[in-house]
Amino acid sequence: MYSWQNPNDRVLIAQMNSELQHAQLELLSAHCAAHQLRLRFSTDDLARFGQRDILRKSVQAATALSEYYASIEKKIPSAEAAAPLTPPTEKQILDAVARVASFLRQQREYYLHSAVPLSNHQKAIMWPYFSADLLERVRVVELQGKRLPNPPFYEEYRALGFVNLPDIPHMHSLTCLDVVVFNEKVAERTLFHGLVHTVQFEVLGLERYSDLFVRSFVNTKLHFSVPLEAHTFSLESKFAGTPAQPFSVEDQVRLWVRQKRY
Repeated sequence: MYSWQNPNDRVLIAQMNSELQHAQLELLSAHCAAHQLRLRFSTDDLARFGQRDILRKSVQAATALSEYYASIEKKIPSAEAAAPLTPPTEKQILDAVARVASFLRQQREYYLHSAVPLSNHQKAIMWPYFSADLLERVRVVELQGKRLPNPPFYEEYRALGFVNLPDIPHMHSLTCLDVVVFNEKVAERTLFHGLVHTVQFEVLGLERYSDLFVRSFVNTKLHFSVPLEAHTFSLESKFAGTPAQPFSVEDQVRLWVRQKRY
């Protein structure tokens, strides 16, 4: 068993947590893909018409992962069952929407002075997916030696039972309208993810984006099940998986808006 008192163990613990975070991101991507299946197809149709070998392998993988993480959860001393949530009132929801919008606007203003345009290399990679105008306007910040904070109102909402709020210090980035702030070194995939959110802000506007996000989070209780986020992960996965087949992110976002999928 590792010990914080052993310097060698501390190195291994840091490596373990790095690999844990990588696994969590891959699980998040898989969860979002499965969530899209759940939105579009019934379990009866999947069971009846889904390709049998893919279904069996998927079920086996999901079951094995569930059992593995459940065994870890049992060993966490502080793990407690979450208390049932009292549904928030409309006033509380509107207040949360206003707070989210204000936080994003404030973060944009704070980081704008240190933000820089995309490099020509970044633009060249992203132009098949995003408009030239957007790529010219977007600014990015790569933090050095610090990470983005969680909003000050988080503790209030955690006390109400919302324990799965997005943990911003551990996210790759936060998109604040047209400014994308990165906790870590900018990579192509994480840049794409951030730019998808800039398109969502551009199409929806800050207030509507915030309203859709808050209401979806209240319903799903999970950040990555919010359609705005699930769609972003889905497009990110498509970008990473088939780079030779470009697509318009704006067209995809507007399609989801028309279909009322957000």
